[in-house]
Amino acid sequence: MTAATEAEIEREVLAWFEAAWDPEISLVEWRTRLVDSGWAVPSWSKAWFGQELPAWADRVAHRIIRQAGGVATPLGGGMGLAAPTMYDHASAELMDRYLRPTLTGELVWCQLFSEPGAGSDLAGLTTTAVRDGDEWIVNGQKVWNTSADHADMGILVTRTDWDVVKHAGLSYFVLDMRQDGVEVRSIPQMNYHSSFNEVFLTDARIPAANLVGEEGDGWKVARGTLAHERSYATQRNVFFRPDARGRVIDEAKAETAEYLKTYEWYPQRMGRIDLIEPRAEAMSMAADPILRQEMIAATAVHRTAEWTANRAKAARELGRPPGSEGSIGKLALSEVARRGNHVHSRIAGPRGMLRTSDDPMDAVVAEILVSTPAQSIAGGTDEIQHNILGENVLGLPKEPAADRGMPFREVGKQP
Repeated sequence: MTAATEAEIEREVLAWFEAAWDPEISLVEWRTRLVDSGWAVPSWSKAWFGQELPAWADRVAHRIIRQAGGVATPLGGGMGLAAPTMYDHASAELMDRYLRPTLTGELVWCQLFSEPGAGSDLAGLTTTAVRDGDEWIVNGQKVWNTSADHADMGILVTRTDWDVVKHAGLSYFVLDMRQDGVEVRSIPQMNYHSSFNEVFLTDARIPAANLVGEEGDGWKVARGTLAHERSYATQRNVFFRPDARGRVIDEAKAETAEYLKTYEWYPQRMGRIDLIEPRAEAMSMAADPILRQEMIAATAVHRTAEWTANRAKAARELGRPPGSEGSIGKLALSEVARRGNHVHSRIAGPRGMLRTSDDPMDAVVAEILVSTPAQSIAGGTDEIQHNILGENVLGLPKEPAADRGMPFREVGKQP
């Protein structure tokens, strides 16, 4: 199919939707129709459930379907991370097994990258996969794993070669999370949420066919996932038309509510710039000249961060691969969070330590103050983003590293 304009795609999608929509079938059945139509990911190839349209066609198709009262693809790491990574790098056999149930929401995914000793230095990870006939045996520990407590599958990076430099010894796998040998433990946070998990892998087994890319390609594939992650993090918004009814809608709302539980505190993590002015008014501090300057500065940084995010979104919709604008946006959001934290601290004073009080907003501010440090860590620390921009955009020399060029066996701790 060739559609030259957005208006033409809108008409095509709406015509298909009106003919296909049945609100009383199951959510999976509806999404199966959506996948088979090519409108779930119209930017993909026809061989893999798409229509070979520009990248922006995905956004247009989903918007039209939702505005018409329907449901599009599922939220979560399956669509945001696993599916596009497999589409870019996996074998046809692997995509044939996992893409469709990911697009329909039948499979829930988690990401198994960071480790206690390898967070910012992801390439220094030590979780090991050893080949055993037609399988790989995996041992190690992962941490900060969203959705691992209820995931069916995981995207996993492991070390498969200790005798080459650290980046070259990694491989990327699809892991069955429901097997023996995978233990998931929830992590309590200082803001009283438990959004993340740690995962212990003890002789977990992966079929050799579940290797994504080639052996040793793990760093390249993981970087692709991380590039998708920086854009996926801005795509958690979903809406249902107020008058939409039926089994599909009910199941989709339940699915969305379950997914969003993880992110209940994320607005607070981003500094809640929107609450600064109301809180200053409520605390009779809006006329303070120094505070007003800090409020304006925080708002200005927030606005420019929104523009950067929109620029990155526009680039993706034009079909460009995720680029360094993701790192710029990530750094901007960290600065917004820090400024929000600072201004809220000035306004709240000692009340910023109150988790319960006669004013419910005290609890919101207290959550802001203990949640914002996470913004500078999650999805790649600020330091890593600075390195990416320095090396890839500014052309600066790589950061000195004592282990550069050395076999990882000489610098790592092999189990």
